Amino acid sequence: MTKMFSTVSRLRLGYEQEDVDDFFAHARQVYEGQSDEDLSSRDIRSAGFELARGGYDTDEVDAALDRLESAFVARARQEVLVTGGSAAWMEQLAENARSLYGRLGRPDGERFEPARRGQPAYDRDDVDDLCDRLVEYFDKTEPITADEIRRARFRRRSGRRGYAEAPVDAFFSRAVEVLLGVE
Repeated sequence: MTKMFSTVSRLRLGYEQEDVDDFFAHARQVYEGQSDEDLSSRDIRSAGFELARGGYDTDEVDAALDRLESAFVARARQEVLVTGGSAAWMEQLAENARSLYGRLGRPDGERFEPARRGQPAYDRDDVDDLCDRLVEYFDKTEPITADEIRRARFRRRSGRRGYAEAPVDAFFSRAVEVLLGVE
């Protein structure tokens, strides 16, 4: 049987092959209408796989997940355009974008809750810098892509010296949805 992705050496960790194969097989069935189950771009973005020695190359799988997410967003856009027209799609995008404004309007260092004591956190300056880029995108139409948001990496902090990870991840996940909708 042909493998979907390249594998790493048995000395390195990659994504567990069966988990990845099952996920992509399920996604294909949903996309092709062979399954009644739902799968959203958010589900794809939050997919996670166990690590295993000799598993699939994580970079290849992550890139394929990005392409799959884009395909699901394009399909969702087409469905809205067919049923409600371009005005409905633009309203949906505007609503999603408005959900970002509250945090973007907050001062640097206060955009998200601090992590609890001893909990891993993201560096506030790094997160605020990416938020500033989004502000420039919305206010001044400075370019930024969904892929830039996806690939953003934040330095690690601990506890109250950084932002709690979950709200930051959820916020940038929504930002990716908005950007994919206009790309």
